[in-house]
Amino acid sequence: MSHKAGYVNIIGNPNVGKSTLMNAWVGERLSIITAKAQTTRHRILGIVNDEHYQVVFSDTPGIIKPAYELQSSMMDFVKSAFEDADILIYMVEIGEKALKDENFFLRIQHATMPVLLLLNKIDQSDQDMLESQVAFWTEQLPNAEIYPISAKEKFQTTEVFQRIIDLLPESPPYFPKDALTDRPERFFVNEIIREKILINYDKEIPYAVEIETEIFQEEDHIIHIESVIMVERETQKGIIIGHKGAALKKVGTEARETMEAFFGKKIFLKLFVKVNKDWRSNKNQLRRFGYQQKP
Repeated sequence: MSHKAGYVNIIGNPNVGKSTLMNAWVGERLSIITAKAQTTRHRILGIVNDEHYQVVFSDTPGIIKPAYELQSSMMDFVKSAFEDADILIYMVEIGEKALKDENFFLRIQHATMPVLLLLNKIDQSDQDMLESQVAFWTEQLPNAEIYPISAKEKFQTTEVFQRIIDLLPESPPYFPKDALTDRPERFFVNEIIREKILINYDKEIPYAVEIETEIFQEEDHIIHIESVIMVERETQKGIIIGHKGAALKKVGTEARETMEAFFGKKIFLKLFVKVNKDWRSNKNQLRRFGYQQKP
């Protein structure tokens, strides 16, 4: 029997449920999920392997109009999703009418690869609304296959996955058959810490934060990790640490518990906070943190 493999790239506006869907298909919590916009900053691959196929899912940042250099770099990851996609998934939610960037929408309209439009959160709608939404998107994207789904409730996600398998081109696998993602362990350490900061802090603080893991030392039953939380201002450093270190301790405890579940080992985690002024607008710093795809 022939082997199939391909890139299935998922795009859409922020908070549409892309990460929830990819994690469900991959069976692991690779993309962090919070209620805040711009949770996903990088392009994250999740790989599903079978004897007869390999699906390489790609979760990209939610599409926005960039306001500073970091956001421009995030949108570069979205652009790259059009370049290597064998199948493009455009995810919208009930009531949505357009992308934040119309140029991306034009690219979807003129896409040459198969496009699956997933109408998410249908558990929050009624039949009349659903029918009007399907009619609207059929007119907007006549070449797309439309699937009403609920990523959270896993409604019709299995049917969409089967359709993806049907559409995959014949190809040898792109990655080793035991691969789950293309990202190293330190990346997931950074993302887990950033997730806890997104959950525990308000306003600008989560968006001014970047994580750098300086030590990842794995032993048989324990992993020793030392990570630095970078902020842009001294005032932000104080907020992250909190009164007598209480806020930072809470982040560390929650991150350690999630890491132990993710890695399947005991975790010894030490967190530090440093000021890295205006890193979000500094191209050299962004390249160092893996955001700049092109020099």
